[in-house]
Amino acid sequence: MNEIPKVVVFGGGSWATAIVKMLCENLDIVGWYMRSDSAIAYIKENEHNPNYLSSAEFDINKLYLSSNINEMVNYADILIFAIPSAFLSDELNKISIDFSTKIVFSAIKGIVPETGKIVGEHFNEFYNVPIENIGVITGPCHAEEVAMERLSYLTIACQDKKKATEISKLLSSSYINTKTSDDIIGTEYAAMLKNIFAIAAGIAHGLGYGDNFQSVLMSNSIREMKRYIKKVHKMKRNINNSAYLGDLLVTGYSTFSRNRMFGNMIGKGYTVKSAMMEMSMVAEGYYAAKSAYQINQINKAKTPIIDAVYDVLYGNKNPKSVFKKLTELLD
Repeated sequence: MNEIPKVVVFGGGSWATAIVKMLCENLDIVGWYMRSDSAIAYIKENEHNPNYLSSAEFDINKLYLSSNINEMVNYADILIFAIPSAFLSDELNKISIDFSTKIVFSAIKGIVPETGKIVGEHFNEFYNVPIENIGVITGPCHAEEVAMERLSYLTIACQDKKKATEISKLLSSSYINTKTSDDIIGTEYAAMLKNIFAIAAGIAHGLGYGDNFQSVLMSNSIREMKRYIKKVHKMKRNINNSAYLGDLLVTGYSTFSRNRMFGNMIGKGYTVKSAMMEMSMVAEGYYAAKSAYQINQINKAKTPIIDAVYDVLYGNKNPKSVFKKLTELLD
């Protein structure tokens, strides 16, 4: 890795915008790939993203903006992807140059729908990026609070501790605390699963369940997460650490949580299609629910909450009856 690495963030949403803001605290130049030329032009003129985290202002002299993905891949030493998982394949298909020797970090909290794999596995299997060159950036951290410079926490996971430490330094600031982990697979699955549990929390709220039930739901969710991750990647980990339990709690309870918001709309009677149309941001948990459910048909972990969310979103089952049954399965 170069002394001062060239870093490019891929994505134009709120989390990508927050990561660019964090990197600008420590780097003189931050690459930023966005597919929208109009958004790039707006940022250059107005110094903030027109559609996401508009309160986050940028020093334009620090940004290298481009809508040419190959140009940005070629420029970067470190590629940080923050594109919603549902749209990742479409963007990757635009890349015509080999990036197998680059360092790739995923800030995507979902599964690639086309392959049913977490993002790190996808880059390893289909783009030949070595596992030791792949990392994960996870929470507990909401982009909106980063924009407000409220104290936030990140976990940087990579099998190569030196790379994890380097990325941690690039993202750390007076309002961002970071820690490292070697559980790249577990933290990435946790980041995906917590979105499903947040949808469950939202559905419950929309149905009128109170705080007492929510506490039971979250307690069962972390145990369900532990069982699920143990099946896909068995190693020594403390599921109560911030990357797992902390990220689950902030996503399940926060008013900023788009997955909880999406679930809340479903619980209040919106159809999946109408809820998705009304939201301006992607609820990753919607796509994750299907992939997680299908993966578990092989692994057979006990997952009543994931099953309930899947039945509501993809089985067209009534949320009220599904959650009534779920209440009898939780303890």
